[in-house]
Amino acid sequence: MAVTPGPSVLSVMKDLPTIALTLLKLSLILIPLSLIGILVYNVYFHPLAKYPGPKSMAATRLPYMRMTMGGRFPQQMKVLHQQYGDVIRIAPDELSFIDGAAWKPIYGTRPGHSQKSKDDRFYLPNAEGVPEIILSNDADHSRFRRLLSHAFSDSSLRGQEPIIKGYVDLLIQRLHENINSGIKALDMVAWYNFTTFDVIGDLAFGESFDCLRNSDYHQWVAIIFGSLRFGAYTNVARHLSGLKYILPYIIPKHIASQRGTHLALTREKVHGRISKSNERPDFFGNILKHQNTEKGFSVQEMVNNASTLIIAGSETTATLLSGATYLLLRNPRVLAKLQDEIRSAFATEEEINLESCNKLDYCLAVLTETLRMYPPVAVGLPHIVDAQGDMITGKWVPGGTTVSVCHIAASHSPTNFTDAEQFIPERHMNDPRFANDSKTAMQPFSFGPRNCIGRNLAYVEMRIILARMVLNFDMELDQPEKDWMDQDCFVLWYKPKLMVQLKPRVHSQ
Repeated sequence: MAVTPGPSVLSVMKDLPTIALTLLKLSLILIPLSLIGILVYNVYFHPLAKYPGPKSMAATRLPYMRMTMGGRFPQQMKVLHQQYGDVIRIAPDELSFIDGAAWKPIYGTRPGHSQKSKDDRFYLPNAEGVPEIILSNDADHSRFRRLLSHAFSDSSLRGQEPIIKGYVDLLIQRLHENINSGIKALDMVAWYNFTTFDVIGDLAFGESFDCLRNSDYHQWVAIIFGSLRFGAYTNVARHLSGLKYILPYIIPKHIASQRGTHLALTREKVHGRISKSNERPDFFGNILKHQNTEKGFSVQEMVNNASTLIIAGSETTATLLSGATYLLLRNPRVLAKLQDEIRSAFATEEEINLESCNKLDYCLAVLTETLRMYPPVAVGLPHIVDAQGDMITGKWVPGGTTVSVCHIAASHSPTNFTDAEQFIPERHMNDPRFANDSKTAMQPFSFGPRNCIGRNLAYVEMRIILARMVLNFDMELDQPEKDWMDQDCFVLWYKPKLMVQLKPRVHSQ
């Protein structure tokens, strides 16, 4: 027997379209009001509301995301700090500093304060969720650093010197061959990259990438920048909900593919190194001694750390050498002074080595000033303030706030450096004109327990290569009218060609 709905049920069913329409109208009103309320709160009532900066950046993270994707983040941060001061609000929950006093509370450790955790959203995600030295908890980081630090010790660097010197020999040989074949100008970005990648390939995997031998980029090297751009996309996506659903739509397929190829090639290289003898002075020597122990690395940890070391240990060094070459050729006074130091110190190339380069004070000052003018990592590396909050440069910062020191904004700030836009190496040689410079504001290798582990290796490579270049060649820019340093940046700089005319010195060996 069928049951006939009562009058009240029929009435409700008849009114359903009206009720749905009313709810839709309410949602169309309430959702915008809610969004407006969030924006107003962020700008005027948020705990960070007292900090200066553009209202649009205080209201929403969208301008930050646009800056990240646009590749001009460092330049825009520099302008913002010049406009708003030493500390600015660059997102609803994020502050950027340029005061040298900010390095220790953000990146270091102090009594009563542990090291602030990294903001994972900024960094390239770890492959397969396995940690590596940049993105890891404190326990894993200590384990990684203990085993890797042996490869960067003074004794290891001396053992690695013949390997480094062999590739620098090949660089100089290739440059002379190209000049003798009638080539007018050479792209020094490429040649510095060939050299540093070959060096790091040998030191990490026991075999070169053969970039110098073939005068071309290895496939693995050529796709590295795609991997870095992958990081820019994930930085944006990880600030949004539903990451796994968003990424396929915002990351270009060729960028995602390059990231996958990069990891596959790294894995292949690591397995090749594991199968080799363990008697050579390279990065994996000490790691493999502790394989299958609690101190050791898993194979995937080896892959992830190798990927990081290859990029950090080669691309950054090549970037700095490219920048130093450009700045020297744009500043004849500095170039002449460096030429005088190197050419009076060495009669032959054989005299240029790790120990003798340590005596080149002006060469070191040139490299240090290049690090200030053109830091390979130009952006700030964000950390998160502990839940209890902290005082940073005399200002209270609530817990949960993301904080960083922007490298290029700090090192170009006139509040930190006299004649900040001028390339003057003497500022690092106790010249009294620069007595008021804030040397602590400049930390190109970062600061604290997680500072760059490869700093000493970088200085060895940079000094030897620059000294050999200056001893061998007279150089000038092929296109002096171009501002080579006007570049996009995705954590590292996206460098255009640096075309340089090289002329062999009559008395070079």
